[in-house]
Amino acid sequence: MIDFDEALELIRANVAALPSEVVPLADADGRVVAKDVIAKLPAPRSAVSAMDGYAVRNANVPEVGIELKVIGEAFPGQPFDGQLGVKETVRIFTGGPIPDGADRVIMQENIDRHGDIAVVAREFGPGWHVRDKGGDFLDGALLVPNGTRLTPRAMIAAAAADEAKLHVFKSPQVAIVGTGDELQPPGKAHEFADAIPESVSFGVASMVKVLGGNVVSRTRAADDLPSLQRLAGELLDQADLVIVTGGASVGERDFAKTMFEPHGLDLLFAKVAIKPGKPVWLGQARGKWVLGLPGNPTSAMVTARLFLTPLMQALQGETSRNEWQSFKLAENMKATGDRETFVRAKLTPQGIEPVSNQDSGAQHALLEADWLIRCKANSQVMQEGDTVEALRF
Repeated sequence: MIDFDEALELIRANVAALPSEVVPLADADGRVVAKDVIAKLPAPRSAVSAMDGYAVRNANVPEVGIELKVIGEAFPGQPFDGQLGVKETVRIFTGGPIPDGADRVIMQENIDRHGDIAVVAREFGPGWHVRDKGGDFLDGALLVPNGTRLTPRAMIAAAAADEAKLHVFKSPQVAIVGTGDELQPPGKAHEFADAIPESVSFGVASMVKVLGGNVVSRTRAADDLPSLQRLAGELLDQADLVIVTGGASVGERDFAKTMFEPHGLDLLFAKVAIKPGKPVWLGQARGKWVLGLPGNPTSAMVTARLFLTPLMQALQGETSRNEWQSFKLAENMKATGDRETFVRAKLTPQGIEPVSNQDSGAQHALLEADWLIRCKANSQVMQEGDTVEALRF
């Protein structure tokens, strides 16, 4: 059994990114860039106005009351074709190219217009309201580095590079199988004595989608080893990653690892010294990754957050890492045992507060748990006001 940090390092050292592909920019949203996105042109392409107003030569407007002749207009994409002379101005709109001979824009609120005469009627302040050529970025600038996930903001930068297509890593194809004789589909469990609704695969599937993967299969399977082994082969044929929930302990019907043994399962790690989620494991079979999560809902979702997230990031070449943040405790927190513990918590105006139900099988309590507080093994009682490290759940 290894510790949490060691398990993370094994994932980062051993999981390679999937191949890349070229997709249209419009289809790249949410994908991870596999090749630096470089600007083909500067932004702005020329000096442009930052305001609606009048383009002037600063030396020609030393004081309020100056009259200027309006000799034309400049719009975005439609520059004024001419040269600005002494005591002349061009009506200009936000994004319009600055005319030759002009170096400043006076906001329209400070100008009184009378036909083709513009009077500088009010003090116009120190702002020049000009966006210089290349003030945002120059051509050849690195706008979106390799390994960046294309969030809505990153899509803006990628489009600004004037790229119609992007190199992105392929999205992982993920198969999920929930094991256990007691499981029934939601809506059916009440019809069977001692049955429970299968819930974990729905949460895991949702997480896979958020992390940029495609769920190609979500299966509920009984604890029958021959059928599980056949199922394992089928899932390995269609997925880059297979996630198994349940069957990860050492009971007579815990077949999560055994079902992949005929397919050459090679474990990267078999257990991690954490609570909840000690039985979590990761390995490869037929060149595909297999992640085993506990069957209890809270344990499954905590370990998915801790291990599925970096696994999916690695498969997509994403460079981001888990971001731990510091918070003050809103109430006392119990001592931990001999395993590193991840306490489900919520933020309050007073600080971060553990949720009341920390049971590994809890489902309702997951709804209010937004954070995981990290507690080292054998941590002592922590007091209200103490600083803790937490990860968004």
